[in-house]
Amino acid sequence: MVKPIETIGNPASWTLDAVAGSSRYVSRAVHDIGGDRLAPPEVASLNLDDLRIALRKGRDDFAALRTDVIFIVILYPVMGLVLSALAFSHDLLPIVFPLMSGFALLGPIAALGLYEMSRRREKGEPAGFGAALGVLGSPAIGAILVMGLALVFVFVAWLLTAYLIFTLTLGPETPTSARAFLTDIFTTGAGWTMLIVGCGVGFVFAAATLAMTVVSIPLLLDRHVGVPTAVSTSLEVTRKNPSVVAAWGLIVVVLLLLGTAPLFLGLIYVFPILGHATWHLYQRAVKPQGV
Repeated sequence: MVKPIETIGNPASWTLDAVAGSSRYVSRAVHDIGGDRLAPPEVASLNLDDLRIALRKGRDDFAALRTDVIFIVILYPVMGLVLSALAFSHDLLPIVFPLMSGFALLGPIAALGLYEMSRRREKGEPAGFGAALGVLGSPAIGAILVMGLALVFVFVAWLLTAYLIFTLTLGPETPTSARAFLTDIFTTGAGWTMLIVGCGVGFVFAAATLAMTVVSIPLLLDRHVGVPTAVSTSLEVTRKNPSVVAAWGLIVVVLLLLGTAPLFLGLIYVFPILGHATWHLYQRAVKPQGV
C-alpha cells in the first residue's frame, strides 16, 4: 500500500486552517447564544403556594447535598467580606451599602452550579461537586456567559449610579469616618435625599434584573433556547405573575439581608437554599416541553 505523502505545510496554510477553525468556533458560539429556533416556552400561572413549594424543595436539596453545596458557595460570603474591607480601607464608604446590596444582582449567575445540582438530583443523576463543575462543559455555557457579562454590567452601572447620587447630595468630599457618614445621612436634608433617591433607583435596578433573570438562566441550562428567548420568557413570567414575582423578590431580599448581617456568614446557608429554590421555581413557572 502506498503511504500518503505528508507535508509540513507553510505559514499561509496554517493561517487559513486557523481562520477556518476560528470561524467554526465563532459560528458554534453564535448558535449557542442564539439557540435553536423553537417555539417560545409556555409560561404557567403561579401563586404563593408555588413559592412555598420551591423554597421547601430548595431546602431539601440543600439538606441532601450540604457538604458539596457549602464547598461551592463559601466563596460568596468571602468575596462579600473582601469587597467590603476594600471599600472601607480605600475611603470608599459611600459605596459600601450599594456594594453589599448590589452584590445580589450577581446572584443568578453565581448560583449556576446550584441549578445544575438540583437539575441532576431531580433526574436521579449524581449531583455532587463534580456535577456542579460539569456545568462549565454545558452546550449553553456561551449563552450563560453572555448573561453573566450582562449582570456584571448592571452591577457596575449600579455602583457608578450610586456614587453619582452621593456626589450630587453629600459629596463630593469623602466622609472622614463611618460614624460621621451615618450622622450626615440621618441628620441632614442632603443625606435623606441621597437615601430616598438611592433606594428608589436601586429598586429599579433590582426589579429590572429580577424580571430578566427570574427563570432565564435555569432555562438556558435546561433547554437550548438562546439568550433572547430566555430573557423574553423571564419577562413573560413576570408579566403574567407580577405579584408572585414581586413576592419572590421580597423573599430573596429579606433572606439575603438576614444572611448578610452576621459578617456575610449566613449566606453559606441562605444562598444555596435560594439557588436551589430558583431552579424549582423555574420548573413551576415554565411548562415542560410538549405540554
